[in-house]
Amino acid sequence: MKKLSLHWKIIIGMLLGIFWSFLGSMFGWSDFTIKWISPFGDIFINLLKLIAVPLVLFSVVKGVSSISNISLLGRMGFKTLVCYLFTTVISISIGLLLVNTIKPGEYIALNQRQANHESYLEFKNNGIVIDDFLSEKLQIAEDQKSNSPLQFLVDMVPSNIFMSLTNNKLMLQIIFFAVFFGVILVLIPKHHSEPINKLSDSFNAIFLKMVEVVMLAAPFFVFALLAGVMAKIAGNNPSGVVEVFKGLGVYSFVVLLGLCCMIFIIYPFVVYVFKKLNYRDFFSSIAPAQMLAFSTSSSAATLPVTMDCVNNNLNIPSRVSNFVLPIGATVNMDGTSLYQAVAVVFLAQMHMVDLSVSQQLVIVFTATMASIGSAAVPSAGLIMLIIVLDAVGLNPAWISIIFPVDRLLDMCRTVVNVTGDATVASVVSSLEE
Repeated sequence: MKKLSLHWKIIIGMLLGIFWSFLGSMFGWSDFTIKWISPFGDIFINLLKLIAVPLVLFSVVKGVSSISNISLLGRMGFKTLVCYLFTTVISISIGLLLVNTIKPGEYIALNQRQANHESYLEFKNNGIVIDDFLSEKLQIAEDQKSNSPLQFLVDMVPSNIFMSLTNNKLMLQIIFFAVFFGVILVLIPKHHSEPINKLSDSFNAIFLKMVEVVMLAAPFFVFALLAGVMAKIAGNNPSGVVEVFKGLGVYSFVVLLGLCCMIFIIYPFVVYVFKKLNYRDFFSSIAPAQMLAFSTSSSAATLPVTMDCVNNNLNIPSRVSNFVLPIGATVNMDGTSLYQAVAVVFLAQMHMVDLSVSQQLVIVFTATMASIGSAAVPSAGLIMLIIVLDAVGLNPAWISIIFPVDRLLDMCRTVVNVTGDATVASVVSSLEE
């Protein structure tokens, strides 16, 4: 068992969680599962939340401060970040278009979704009477109408960073501070910035190690989380478990369809426009990096191979690739962002929560900004998904519902991330010529 890879252990934990949920539904053990097994899943969620804020903070500081040449920061840095943000917004938009068109959450039976909606209301109310809760939200909405159209910019800038660090919902403020802090590190003399850079690198390494350590116990936590959520959703009704997995199949199809649009349509078109490279040559040039990305689920682990493919096969100068690709491994998470957008709307649909246009714009903005701090390691997207769910007022514990199919989707979205890195490197290289 010790020789078994972690992802296989997680898959076994998920399968055992599913098996237990069926068994508990048939024999009436749901109450036992909720009281004695589900709390360990809550501990897992808390650990991920614990790591999320500092991981984003130090990851973004590290990425921005690595731009050591101020002229590059002003020229190539601007082009790189604009390209990465553009492809990320495109990927999220494709995800939202598909999930709102196909509506995978509605493939679950109506009575099951109604039961899910009751649990959602319980989560939102936290003991508050529904009428009071709704009137409070209406008052907030009324107040927002009088705000300036630029209020979202005001909300991005923290007045107290320590207060922002205590609230996962203020992640955009943390990202703003991290970018600002990283830029200042580039501007001040090196003898002043070097100790901070080393400290930031050390903190980044510590929190990445925390993710690694937590993931060692992930098989057990995933079992507890999945079994607990299934018990709460299906109760003692085995057909409820079946309904959830029916929706998961359509959800997986939507995510994969969106990822395929990015890989086989958007990226080849962009490369052809800027690099005049045909479809076949582009894929044959980066195929080794794509295969490694699929097997490792890590943009960081794939980075050396990506750089080799980009330099030797796409003939991109090393001065460009050495700058663009490491930044991309930190800030460019097109596949992860697309998956987050689809997952949030799918989870809302299966709980009969109607997300408004403004809330879906929040998803675009939050997923784009959160992708900057999404660590280039397996399953880090789940931590960022918690942030996006928090931003639109949904229950972060719902991530356990999509755990059964997350490993395969994680492998596929990492391929998109790495392909996007190579695409942006090609674009920046063409713009620098």
